[in-house]
Amino acid sequence: MKTYTKILLIIGIILSIVGITFVSYGFYKKLTLKDIPNPVATMEIEDYGTIKIELYPDKAQNTVANFIALANNGFYNDLTFHRTIPDFMIQGGDKAGNGSGSPTILDLVKNNLDNYKVKLGGQDEIYKIAGNYYTTNSSLANTELKGHTILDINTEYNIPGEFIANNYTNTLKHDAGVISMARTDYSYISSSLTTYGYNSAGSQFFIMTDDNTSLNGVYAGFGKVIEGMDVVEKVSKVEVYYRDSELKEGEEAPKDKDGETIASDTPKKAPKIKSVSVETYGVDYGIPKTVEPFDYTSWLMEQYGYVSE
Repeated sequence: MKTYTKILLIIGIILSIVGITFVSYGFYKKLTLKDIPNPVATMEIEDYGTIKIELYPDKAQNTVANFIALANNGFYNDLTFHRTIPDFMIQGGDKAGNGSGSPTILDLVKNNLDNYKVKLGGQDEIYKIAGNYYTTNSSLANTELKGHTILDINTEYNIPGEFIANNYTNTLKHDAGVISMARTDYSYISSSLTTYGYNSAGSQFFIMTDDNTSLNGVYAGFGKVIEGMDVVEKVSKVEVYYRDSELKEGEEAPKDKDGETIASDTPKKAPKIKSVSVETYGVDYGIPKTVEPFDYTSWLMEQYGYVSE
């Protein structure tokens, strides 16, 4: 009986030690995860200064992943703010420089492309990225691999809009200093195209210089300026070619040297983004979920009975 009691006592001690260890580990893990700060983007604007932006993965995880991947692959370096409006926002991050450009899959991964390389029948120019297959060899594009079409790695992409109107729970308000994703609005053409507009963001972002409730719930805010709002303000007040409100009735907007109409709120000397880098504090936010861009031209042709083969 004494032996049996001793055995029970030993088992009890072991279980207590295991329990204490488990609780201690859980408590430690909870503390360490809690103490990991949000990622912080540092944006250097030539001749203007530095802007620091805290990003909010808890509000818009995929949007933050997209911004980090582009930034840390050097995508934003040497781009500009192509649209600036005092008391509203400044918009940048377009590689075309005029609001018409979109990023490619290569822009997301080019600094660590080899990490995604896979073998296919001796070919080593196939890359598996976020569940899809891409190639740098145009002759391999549009062939099949494991039920997936192999796409050109220079394929443009968009990301889903993480905001309430698009069935996401992002409640970040568009107050001064908030950074949000620019997108296209197709709803004015047809209400049937609204969702395509919701999912049309790519690389372009804007930073608010004032509060604007009309954007809440329909644009994906994903961070906020924590240093350098004075820089944002200076950029917003750069000289532009014209404002819509300045055009008199019947007056045409000015044109560039090629005869193309200049968009309103276009700076005469666009502020240059020297660099953007994001400190992630050791967290890998991965590659964002992407969607295929809406082909507006093909849709429009279809309305007139032209169907592409």
